This record gives sequence, C-alpha cells and structure tokens, in this order.
Amino acid sequence: MPLRARTLLGPGPSNPYPEATAALGLPLLGHLDPLFLQVLDETSDRLRQVFGTANRRTLPLSATGSAGMEAAFVNTVGPGDVVVVAVNGLFGQRMVEVASRCGAEVVPVEHDWGQPVDAERVLAAHPSPKLVAAVHAETSTGVRSDLEPLAAGKGDALLLADCVTSLGGIPVRLDDWGVDLAYAGSQKCLGVPPGLAPFTISDRAWERRVERPQSWYLDLGLLGGYAGEAAGSGRTYHHTAPTGMVVSLHAGLGRILEEGLDAVHARHAEAGRLLHEGLAELGLELFAAEGHRLPELTTVKVPDGVDSAAVRKELLERYDLEIGAGAGPFASSVWRIGLMGANATPDKVTLVLGALREVLDR
Repeated sequence: MPLRARTLLGPGPSNPYPEATAALGLPLLGHLDPLFLQVLDETSDRLRQVFGTANRRTLPLSATGSAGMEAAFVNTVGPGDVVVVAVNGLFGQRMVEVASRCGAEVVPVEHDWGQPVDAERVLAAHPSPKLVAAVHAETSTGVRSDLEPLAAGKGDALLLADCVTSLGGIPVRLDDWGVDLAYAGSQKCLGVPPGLAPFTISDRAWERRVERPQSWYLDLGLLGGYAGEAAGSGRTYHHTAPTGMVVSLHAGLGRILEEGLDAVHARHAEAGRLLHEGLAELGLELFAAEGHRLPELTTVKVPDGVDSAAVRKELLERYDLEIGAGAGPFASSVWRIGLMGANATPDKVTLVLGALREVLDR
C-alpha cells in the first residue's frame, strides 16, 4: 500500500521542517569525512544556541530522546547515589525507572498529573541528593514546570532537565536557569525526523561523572572529540554516526536560527493560544493546569460519552490527521494535540478545529 502524507498533530513525531526533510535526500557523507566533522561541529554549536548554554560538551547523541534520558543518568548516577525525581507524568515515571536501574536510591516526589512541579516539595524531599531531575515540558500532560526555583535551591546537587518537548518550542535558557545537564529529541519542536537526542552536560556535572558507566554505547567519556573532551587533538572513534540524520538536524536548527528563536517561540505561543481558544469555543475542556499549559502540546479532556479511539480513527482515516491519545491512567480520557515545529501555524489550528467539529457533530 502506498504511503500517504499525514498531518501529525500528536505527541510523537511532528511534520518536519522542509529543510530538514530535504537534507535527508543529500548524498551521504562518511562518518569520518572532514566535511561531516565540520557539519557535526556546527550542529553542536547550533544546539548550544537553542539550549541557551555555553557547555562545550553539547552534541546530538546517535539515538532517540529516550537514550538522552538514559545517557544523563548512566553518566552521573551510580549505586547508592540519591536521586530526587519530580514526577508529574509519564516521563517523570520513566526517570524513576532509569535511575533505579543505575542502582540509585530514588526519591520520587509525586504530583497529580496535569499539575506543574512543586519546587518546594521536591527540594525538601532529601537533604543532600546527588541529582535532582524534572521534566520541563511533560509530554504526557501538556504541562510546563519552572526550572529556575529548582536550580536556585538545589545546593550541591546536579539538576537534570528533560527538554524533549520544550526545545525549539518555548524558551530554554539552561545556563541562566542553572541547569547542569539536559536532553531532548529531534522529532518534536526542532522539526527533524526522529533519530537523534540533543544532549548537553556542564563542566560541573562532568567533573562528577561516573568513571565507568554501565552502558558502553552511552559512555560520554569514550566519545573523545565528539563530546569536546579531545578538542584540538583529533577525534576518538566510537561508533558510526548517523550522518544523514546529523545533516538533517543541522538543517532544521539552521532554519530555526534563521527565523530567530524569539520569533519561533512567539509563533508556537500564538498557535497554542488560537488552539486553546478554539477548543473552548467547541465546548471542550483543557486538561493541564491554567498558567502552565504548553502551546506546543495541548491536552484536552474527551467529552463524556465520546469514544476517544473512534474519534482519533475517523480523524486519521477521513482527514489524514493524527492526534494522540492520552497516557497512563488518562489514555482514553484525554487527547494530545501537538503544534510543533512546522505545525505551529494558524492554518493547522483551523484544520484540527474544523475536523474535530465535524467529527464530534456527527
């Protein structure tokens, strides 16, 4: 069966920026080709700009965003280390799971799903953790949590931020906020196909890293020049980098920086505002706490008596429009609508509102 173009408005991959898609069709470079190494360096510099950091160890990891999460933990957490995790959705729960597999003493701080992280409760959970972890933009609930209060009160602890759904959609200023390490995914607001995990780690966190992490593949110490450790002295071969994906990320980031980060954030904010207002006009109720709703990922309560799966199926089959189901305990009672990257435009808002109106009126 031939593939059809979909409008992807769910929590997963977004429709890529055209520049990122076009870059995938370029002739492939070898992973040790000097031209590729130049593109990789430029990509890392562009990531520093969107992350809001000067960290020299900023790079795209050769795996999806989940590997970014695992790399953050395996390189900084070992058996017996205390890790406090703010849990206000599915990806906070995953942080707990990954940290526990590193042998850490994990202290989860549970929140109601749909609510932002309570920094005071998180900071009071343990007097001296090695690491505090939180999700900046919780993909499962559409909630933004402020990182600055966590950084201000972290003391000697490291602060880890999941920026998978925030990077390229809302402001991320890691250095200004005091975040020590963070990761993201290429497939959401960055507008690039899935396959890479933008990652950054500060010198402060690097000095406290685990010398021999449990994962060989994700051991940042083996990356040499790729992670900035051997700058000026050549590169250490570690693995065959996905050169086509790096070139695609390079193009996607270039498109964002050409538009301007402030303009990109404003475009996402406007699209989110229009969607939130339009959903309210349809009589639909938003799930995430007011004042902390993401513009790039909107969570909507499924109306009583409406079959969530049936609506999503009709949107897909009739309109080639994919929105996401909820997650965890809200899998059948919440919809997740993404306006990320190339989708953060008024015409996509009109499309999803019109399609939802027609389906719900039938």
